[in-house]
Amino acid sequence: MSTMKMKSILRTIVALGVIGLLAVAAAGPCLYTVSEQEQVIITQFGKTIGEPVRAAGLHFKLPFIQTVNRIDRRIIEWDGQSIEMPTRDKLYIIVDTFGRWRIADPLQFFTRLRDERSALSRLDDIIGSEVRNAVAKNDLIEMVRTSKDRQPAADPNLLPEGLREAALPPITLGRTALEGQVIQKAAPKLKDFGLELIDVRFMRINYNPRVSAKIYERMMSERQQIASRFRSEGEGEAAKIKGTKELELRRIDSEAYREVQKIRGEADARATEIYARAYAASAEATEFYRFLKTMETFQKTLDKDCTLILTTDSDVFRYLKRSSPPKP
Repeated sequence: MSTMKMKSILRTIVALGVIGLLAVAAAGPCLYTVSEQEQVIITQFGKTIGEPVRAAGLHFKLPFIQTVNRIDRRIIEWDGQSIEMPTRDKLYIIVDTFGRWRIADPLQFFTRLRDERSALSRLDDIIGSEVRNAVAKNDLIEMVRTSKDRQPAADPNLLPEGLREAALPPITLGRTALEGQVIQKAAPKLKDFGLELIDVRFMRINYNPRVSAKIYERMMSERQQIASRFRSEGEGEAAKIKGTKELELRRIDSEAYREVQKIRGEADARATEIYARAYAASAEATEFYRFLKTMETFQKTLDKDCTLILTTDSDVFRYLKRSSPPKP
């Protein structure tokens, strides 16, 4: 192959490449792609043209005069601001909410809002308003408990006397039902903007910091009252046990004393019976008994400092006279 032919072939290839590049450059403004995560609105001089493009792939448009506006079709997160609001039972709380939403009608969304920043602003206004209404119409316990069927487990003995029924009011709705009410009321309002509200949840519920200290003090006071009641009941039970113990001790002492006296009386009766039998048995035994009793009487009544004066006809003198040795 000659040199001239080689140069001719190279010129042709270069020319075709340049033509191809020019064709691609010219066709570029006419082509656009749509991914699975988005949908497209075509506008011409600021006005929407046709229906939204939801099919993923390569699409055509008029160059320069038509503009591609990409809109997210995924579920988008909404994080609400923490808002202080009062409940029906006049408790000021701070409620932090979050939600999930998506653009269901891109044409309506683009016509009314244009971008996600405006949509988030509408969500803040509408959902925040419905959350405030739901909180203001219900007591705090309705938002604390998940549902009305889930009752708190509490020991009635730990509640103050007289407040066992009032301390735990019945739950009529529960937090899940309140969240459903917020969705039910906010969804139609957002639908006018082409938005679909999927879910709203109460992420966090806190007391106002200014009243938290007072609430904690009240809780401590209630626990101290319960502790005092337990102490008083314990002291009363202890006094009752001590009284029962003293009564039982006195009963035992009384029964023991009665048994001792009974035994002692039976012994004295037995001794008296023996003495009587001995006295009746013989005169000598009777005389000896009298002598012993007389000696016992002297032993108990006389000491070394006593002076005894006896008559000659007294029994004691008679015993002493009999007991003296005979004169030589």
